[in-house]
Amino acid sequence: MAKAPAAEVEAGGRAVRVSSPDRVIYEATERTPEVTKLMVAEYFASVEDGLMRALRDRPTALERWTSGVRPGMKLATGPQDKDADAFYQKRVPKGAPDYLETVGITFPSGRTAEEICPTEIAVPVWCAHMGTLTFHPWPVRRADVDRPDELRIDLDPQPGTSFGDAVRVAGVAKELLEELGMVGYPKTSGNRGVHVFVRIEPRWEFVDVRHAAIAFGRALAARDDGVTVEWWKEERGERIFVDFNQNNRDRTMASAYSLRPIPGAPVSTPVTWAELAELTGPQDLNLFTVPERLADSGDAWAAIDDTAYSLQPLLDLWEEQGAVELNFPPDYPKMPGEPPRVQPSKKVAEHWDEDGNRVES
Repeated sequence: MAKAPAAEVEAGGRAVRVSSPDRVIYEATERTPEVTKLMVAEYFASVEDGLMRALRDRPTALERWTSGVRPGMKLATGPQDKDADAFYQKRVPKGAPDYLETVGITFPSGRTAEEICPTEIAVPVWCAHMGTLTFHPWPVRRADVDRPDELRIDLDPQPGTSFGDAVRVAGVAKELLEELGMVGYPKTSGNRGVHVFVRIEPRWEFVDVRHAAIAFGRALAARDDGVTVEWWKEERGERIFVDFNQNNRDRTMASAYSLRPIPGAPVSTPVTWAELAELTGPQDLNLFTVPERLADSGDAWAAIDDTAYSLQPLLDLWEEQGAVELNFPPDYPKMPGEPPRVQPSKKVAEHWDEDGNRVES
């Protein structure tokens, strides 16, 4: 069969070329019809208001599923995944249009890169042409890429827990934030979890925001026994994990209005607190329903930029809790005060000194 000619999508006054427009990205399910590459590009154009609120002026990595989403397909998470079907693009792809702007960022290793910095809706639409489904913006703006302006609370259901458990814990998180004098904005992850974002004044470093997230997670766990901040999976149990490490440098989360690589083309969707409490699952928030929802009701996060909060109450809480450090991700250099990077069940006490360094026998 002859290959379909490229199509064009109007995006902010630009005509963006989309090759292979009829390529099936999501197969049909019992609830949703199939989704083509052109439909993905058109979807991003249709949610411009919300998507650009999430991405504008932020360094953004791309999650590219160039062959679409199929059962058994794998996303590469490192150089060892050479046979993966999808991958993260952290540097500007070749062939980028001249209107695409970039910003320089520094990884934890000290290496640097020029990363996409969306400034207009044509950029995400062009990224759809490149097979992008999910955008992963940094919690910083191009004016200062070393000072986050977002605290990101990731409520991650562990085995044995559900989306409903994450929703319940999110309600407790809302109360805690209010007691701290902060307003959080929730969204579905597009899968089983819930994300809560808080705009903060951009005057603290990444490590400070991470400590604030740890303090918040500990306080949440203290008032709800269905919550944990344990880094090692074997210690989490059937609880909601507050993934504090999502606030590290070069750690990102799916943006608001991003698609997720799951059957049915679900969307990571901003919701009001009242809406979240009524949700039974995220499956109805997808590529087909979210554009109409946004057009009818507007973006639930429309006011997120109105107030930037001080991080100091959470940093004070971090100190009150003893300022006890937790593990960093394995690809990070060993950090000051970090516990040993070994599963508790495999740790032999005499092999480690008091600073958490392995002692050679």
